[in-house]
Parts: sequence; C-alpha cells; structure tokens
Amino acid sequence: MSKRLIIIVLALISIASCTTVVDSQVVKIYKQQLVLNDSPYFIKGICYHPVPKGSTQRSFNNLTADLALMVEAGINTIRVYEPIDDVTVLDEIEKSGIKVIMGFGYNQNGNFDILSGSFLNYIKTYKNHKAILFWELGNEYNYHPEWFNNDIKNWYISLNKAVDSIHKIDTNHPVATAHGELPEKLALTICSSIDIWGINVYRWDNPESLFSEWNSISTKPIYLSEAGADSYMTISKNNFKQGENQEAQAVATKNILQAIINSKDKSMGVALFSFTDGWWKAGEIDIQNSGGWAPNSSGVPYDGTPNEEYWGIVDIDRNKKKAYNVVKQIYTETKTK
Repeated sequence: MSKRLIIIVLALISIASCTTVVDSQVVKIYKQQLVLNDSPYFIKGICYHPVPKGSTQRSFNNLTADLALMVEAGINTIRVYEPIDDVTVLDEIEKSGIKVIMGFGYNQNGNFDILSGSFLNYIKTYKNHKAILFWELGNEYNYHPEWFNNDIKNWYISLNKAVDSIHKIDTNHPVATAHGELPEKLALTICSSIDIWGINVYRWDNPESLFSEWNSISTKPIYLSEAGADSYMTISKNNFKQGENQEAQAVATKNILQAIINSKDKSMGVALFSFTDGWWKAGEIDIQNSGGWAPNSSGVPYDGTPNEEYWGIVDIDRNKKKAYNVVKQIYTETKTK
C-alpha cells in the first residue's frame, strides 16, 4: 500500500470516528440531575407495557397511535419492564422524540436476563441507539426474597455485579434499579455502584415526604419509577363513589404530579403508572376485572386497593380518561430544564 493511500485510509477512519462521536448520545449525572447531551433532562414519563385484549403478552401493534397520544400529553420518556428487541420499534420511539428507560429482569429464562448474563448481549447491541435514556435492573425485587433463596442479600449482590458489568461496556448511559419504597441500609451498602435509584412510591396522593427522607440516607440521585392511582374505587371513600371512578384517579394524579413537580430540584422526575389498562392482570384476559393485589399497596389512593386492571391514563381501546388530561396539562406546562 502506497504512503498516499495509507494517509487517505487513516483520514477516512478519523472522519468515521468523529462522526460516531458526534452522532452518539451521552447521558450523564450532574449534581443529582440527569443531563442528555449537555442539556438538563427532567423525566416526564409513563410506564408502558401494552398488552392487548385476550393476551398476556406485550405487543407494539398499536405503537404509532400510542406514541401520538404520548407526544400530545407531553410525555418524554417511557419505562418498560423488559427489553425491546426490535430496532424498528426503537427507531419509531426515537423519531417521536421520546426516550426509553430499558428494564431487565433477573430470571427470564435466558432472554436478556441478569441470571444468565444475556442482558449484556442486549446492551452491546443497542447501547448506541438514541432511544435509550438509561438501563434499569429489576423492579421492586425487595418485596420478593423468595426469588433469591429467601435472602434478599443475594439479589443485591447480583445487582451490584450486573451494574459493574454494564459500566465496563457502556460509559454513555447510567444504570438504575427500581426499588419498592426507600431502600434500607443493606441495599444501599451492597449496591454502591448504582447510579440512579428508582423508587416505586405509593403514598396516597402526596409523595413529597420521600425527598427529605431520601436525602437523609443517600446522596445518589433518584426518580420515581412508579407513582400514580387507578380508576376504580373498591369502596366509597373521600367523597368518591364505589366502582369505576375516573374522577378519583384524576384528582390523585394531579396531586401526585404537582408534588413531584414542586420538588423538581430533588429528583430526576417520574414514570407515572401507567399508560394503558392491563386486562391480563386480575382475571379473565378478554374482560376487565376489578381486584388484584400488589405488595405494599395500601397507600394507593383513595381506597388502599390496587385494582390492577384500571391503572391506565387511557383505557385498553385508547380512549382518554380524565387523568390523561391532567397529565397533559402538567407535563406540557413543565419545562425539562
């Protein structure tokens, strides 16, 4: 190879490298706040697990319509509970201007899970995709020590090792976990590598006390990985009638989101639970059932009961509930900076 050709090849390599750097997305943490490509980023999020009628499996067949509703509502982030292994789905999400908090489970039969280590294959494949905001490991596993030989310490050790493994292959995205309520000292001590603590919080209609409590135990950044209310009242309470009750959900959603926005400098934001109703959770999969149960759920407004199939801000046919309009008003009026 001639000297001139070598110079040309090296120049092309250099240009390609520069292009990669320019096109890459960098998500960092600065003073407990999220920064996306040098701009502050506040999570105005929604939890998204779209399971259609008559199914128990997630489907993105309605993605285009869902994204349109999210954009209209001012949602900038979706939180998913399992990886999206479809680049066309991620491309469409990214083109809509929405980012993804990508979640991984511990034991998913080797399907991009932590137990098998296959989650790292996913991260290697998709770490440069612009839809990714950050990675998240587990969802309130602290309520399930039975999954870890009845010793939750086993989960925390696995979690911290998984975070370290991610840090070695991806320096452009932080790593979070979603913990049920505030973590205890054991979790904070063992999981020292966690970049962001997601906290699933159901404290009636005001989670504001969480922030001062968190600051007393940790200097790490947090976001509310779940918060919200369902649209069914098991009993009549707080002047809300028993039965399907969108007004109760709307009032609680407004109070919850306003409390978070009022403490905007104390967290990275929130992923409201959830986008659409899930008919697969509490009974027959082709009809909507009241009832259902979730750990540590007595704080669900306003009846203390998590009616698991009624949490959407839209119903399963994508009709807007009253809570949708609340989310739209608050999110569109809240600046990300």
